[in-house]
Amino acid sequence: MVKSRISARRRPLLLGVSAALLAPALLAACGAHGSPLAAGDAAQPSATPSASTSTTPSGSGSSSIAARPTPSGVSSSPFDSPSRTPSGAGSTAATTTPSAPATGATTPSAPDTGASRPAGGQHTPAPATHVLAHTASGGRTVALTFDDGPGPATGQVLDLLAKYDAKATFCEIGDNAKANPAAVKRIVAEGHRLCDHTVDHPQPMHTQSHQQQVAEIADAKTQIENAAGGNAQITWWRAPGGDFTAENEKIGADQGMKSLGWSVDPRDWSRPGVQSIVNTVEQNLRPGSVVLMHDGGGDRSQTVAALKQLLPWMVAQGYTFDFPQS
Repeated sequence: MVKSRISARRRPLLLGVSAALLAPALLAACGAHGSPLAAGDAAQPSATPSASTSTTPSGSGSSSIAARPTPSGVSSSPFDSPSRTPSGAGSTAATTTPSAPATGATTPSAPDTGASRPAGGQHTPAPATHVLAHTASGGRTVALTFDDGPGPATGQVLDLLAKYDAKATFCEIGDNAKANPAAVKRIVAEGHRLCDHTVDHPQPMHTQSHQQQVAEIADAKTQIENAAGGNAQITWWRAPGGDFTAENEKIGADQGMKSLGWSVDPRDWSRPGVQSIVNTVEQNLRPGSVVLMHDGGGDRSQTVAALKQLLPWMVAQGYTFDFPQS
């Protein structure tokens, strides 16, 4: 066999061509930084976990029953009027404070009476203008309010309040009051006040039709009054999630009730931990504050444990217990 010979003059040219052809293949095979393979892997969208495999971080304590968020999740109130803002509204515990509702809004002359309203932020209602967030007496007083009951924790809350001669306002779900009239009667008998918190806590409330909102507020009032018996007075109503609007504010007023907000929110509904609840209240409490907590809507053991610390602390700080403005 005769071996072909490559001239010395052409050999460097062929070697250069071979190297040029082999280099990209080697880079791709190794997944080198900046290679098409490496860039392609990074560009692949990560798969979204299915609902069945997602998990809740341990210690969060959230549940579908207790997931009843309040506005913004901060301790300062979105309901304070410009003339009566608690001095603690700028506390460091409140990282973001929502702007106060506009004071020049007017109640719509002809409320929407449609069967439903679109969700997803398509409907922007006029804001409420007279949501209360201060105690009736002012001075070094505090108004304790409890939402979503009566529930399994209501009796424990009442026991603690009695121990410190503290009075509170219970914003009750109409269906819960109907199911547990004994607890409602005890609340009234021990000198506490009642508040309407709608029939079944719809959220967001402003997306419901006018008739639906009337039913939620008016029917709940009737349910709570029937459960209480006698001539129980219901002075306030509280919108689920603080979703007050000019429309539902007027509905409440037509039922003889004021809109009740709050000025301190420890987000106890989310079960953030006993010490978190205690710290938030202690850091944000100011004379005249209205504190939002929960005796229903889920496991309220953290709220009860926090209340065991907060009640004696409030007394030691010179606070007395009052009801909200009316």
